[in-house]
Amino acid sequence: MEIMLVAATQLEIAPTLDWLQKNSFRTGNNHQISVLITGVGVVLTTYSLMEALRDKKPAAWLQAGIGGSFSLNCPPGTLSIVQEEAFGDLGVEENGQFRDVFDMQFQEANAFPFTEKCLLNPYTSHWAHLQLPFVKSVTVNEITTSPQRIQTLQQKYAAIVESMEGAAFHYVSLRQQIPFLQLRSISNMVGERDKKNWKLKESVAILNKQVIEILQQPELFVQNN
Repeated sequence: MEIMLVAATQLEIAPTLDWLQKNSFRTGNNHQISVLITGVGVVLTTYSLMEALRDKKPAAWLQAGIGGSFSLNCPPGTLSIVQEEAFGDLGVEENGQFRDVFDMQFQEANAFPFTEKCLLNPYTSHWAHLQLPFVKSVTVNEITTSPQRIQTLQQKYAAIVESMEGAAFHYVSLRQQIPFLQLRSISNMVGERDKKNWKLKESVAILNKQVIEILQQPELFVQNN
């Protein structure tokens, strides 16, 4: 069985890449692991995923990356499973209010693969044994820095985590019917631009520790089929 590991940058999964190279990209159960570095943002992620599917459709894939947190319940240096995603900047800013494509009636809120505007992962219950928090995430193409925008994303999408690729990954996974899992470790609070207050090193470390543990138990993906 082939499992694909997906990340925006090599930095985020560098320890896992080292581990995979030492093991010839195979697990102890002799399953093949492939790696896809998509680049940053929704467009690059979507294109890279679809290009990868032209060659071979994996049995399952795992997206691993770092992100920001809107909530002190998920502070820097912690790890979460993303249960649902939303596109956070697909719409229009009008009269001081953000209206997304669902508000504008360009897209139906429950038209597949959306459920009430969100992209739900139907497989997350299989990962409850990891005892990680299941969170809502919002995906943006521009990192959020203003207090007003932070408040909008929290209120409109009840977002706990912010990334730049997650919704694209969920969207393609649901459309292509590929079992999937998104892991996000928190490097910083959303809006915090002083990197002295970030926990980048720690977030990469905990992310990769968990990814390596998962890849050594690929039968867990089989349960999702």
